[in-house]
Amino acid sequence: MAQDITLMWGSGSPPCWRVMIALEEKNLKGYKSIRLSFEKGEHKSKQVMDINPRGQLPAFKIGNKIINESYGACMFLENEFKSQGTKLIPDCPTEQAMVYQRMFEGLTLAQKLGAVVYYSWNVPEDERRDSAIKRNKAALTEEAKLWEGYLAKQCKYLASKDFSMADVLVYPYIAYFFHFGLCEKRYPNLARYYHGLKDRPSIKKTWPPSWVDIPDSKDVMNDV
Repeated sequence: MAQDITLMWGSGSPPCWRVMIALEEKNLKGYKSIRLSFEKGEHKSKQVMDINPRGQLPAFKIGNKIINESYGACMFLENEFKSQGTKLIPDCPTEQAMVYQRMFEGLTLAQKLGAVVYYSWNVPEDERRDSAIKRNKAALTEEAKLWEGYLAKQCKYLASKDFSMADVLVYPYIAYFFHFGLCEKRYPNLARYYHGLKDRPSIKKTWPPSWVDIPDSKDVMNDV
């Protein structure tokens, strides 16, 4: 079945990374993996646009089914391959409720993280406002504190006693936090979670290659 899967992805993109983690966790080896460059504009190429008319990555296809939204792709893989690899949605209703809660809270984390990281990239220098930067960082700081508190109550994983879909979906954003310089001493529970999963085979194998080549950006999150 894996040979029927095509994933076009860009290094360092949390949405791309989570699909790659899900594929590994479901033991789907040998799928067609196409790495593209955001810097070269390859995400706007015809091969991507034919699958994802938004010109965004990931572009994901399994058989004749196209699912470009990363949450949807990961949920589809879990549903389609329930009996294969890691069970990512627990049967226990209480654990299941927490997994879903953390999964979709991850979207809020992504929004606030993106507001800080992408502001300087998307807004011309002469149009940037210190007030907007401070407001975005204040909102992200509150969000980081919330997740720091969540992880004070968990042993190793985000929402369950076992690795779950919540970890698949949210871990790439936590890693993104630290890649851009979040202070580990200020957020010890987030740091423990981050380092605790770095060597998990699915995460280690799919670690963004551009992060290996380029040092962490320590100046973006150092005051969050």
